[in-house]
Amino acid sequence: MTIQIGNAPCSWGVEFAGDPRNPHWLDVLRENAEAGYRGIELGPVGFMPEDPPQVSDALAQHGLTLIGGVVFRPFHDPSQWDDVLDGSVRTCKALRDHGARHLVLIDSISERRAPTAGRVDAAEQMEPAEWSAYRDRIATIAKMATEEYGLVAGIHAHAAGFMDFEPELERLLDEVDERYLKICFDTGHHSYAGFDPVAFMKRNMDRISYMHFKDIHPAVKADVIANSTDFYTACGQGIFCNLGEGDVDFPQVRQVLLDAGYDGWCTVEQDCDPTIEGTDPLGDARKNRAYLNSIGF
Repeated sequence: MTIQIGNAPCSWGVEFAGDPRNPHWLDVLRENAEAGYRGIELGPVGFMPEDPPQVSDALAQHGLTLIGGVVFRPFHDPSQWDDVLDGSVRTCKALRDHGARHLVLIDSISERRAPTAGRVDAAEQMEPAEWSAYRDRIATIAKMATEEYGLVAGIHAHAAGFMDFEPELERLLDEVDERYLKICFDTGHHSYAGFDPVAFMKRNMDRISYMHFKDIHPAVKADVIANSTDFYTACGQGIFCNLGEGDVDFPQVRQVLLDAGYDGWCTVEQDCDPTIEGTDPLGDARKNRAYLNSIGF
């Protein structure tokens, strides 16, 4: 059994491929390796060149493995299906070309859900027909990734989307064939949503194929919930903190993984805006790697 630790371009502020604030992809690869990681995610498709030899050479230069990639698109919006499908197909092709394994599906932030991030009782729910169509769009991409590209598709709950809270995550898993859809489990988003990530892991390790490590600042979370703060404001207030500084019990996360015989990658994700004064993605990446080392990862 081997647990390997990677990182992702979102830790350098890369959320969308065309964002002019993005650092250069080669700088992200270099700093990721400098911080002590041996794997990295693709980032949003189009951030790295869609040229397999160019990316392969750069990965090899820094001793990095491409772990997987994220499709962060509006699965909740039927009018955006062409965009979802385009991002999914391009990501699947890139992952297949590099021998990567994990396709991560995330319903992107919805204006209908952003105001109630972290507050399950206040969040708007889909009507039955809307839910069924939404579920089927996710299942379609997961099946395509599995059957056509040989990937492992995992659903990733994310604050302010329509796949956010534990009950809807469990409902989706009940309704979609586990041959096609696993879980990419994000510790921080599960805590932000108001649920216990360790307890969820203990119940669902047989479905978890991939891990994202994120932490949540407890004081910021308490303030956000008390004041009904929307998702975007909460991010600006620093709800996502360095690993070990928040309320996620990472020693227990490690123990659950060990007890289950987990064999694979755990990827650090610390969403940030690198243009904000004082932000230090490389420094945070180093601190997060040092913390994980200190607890046995």
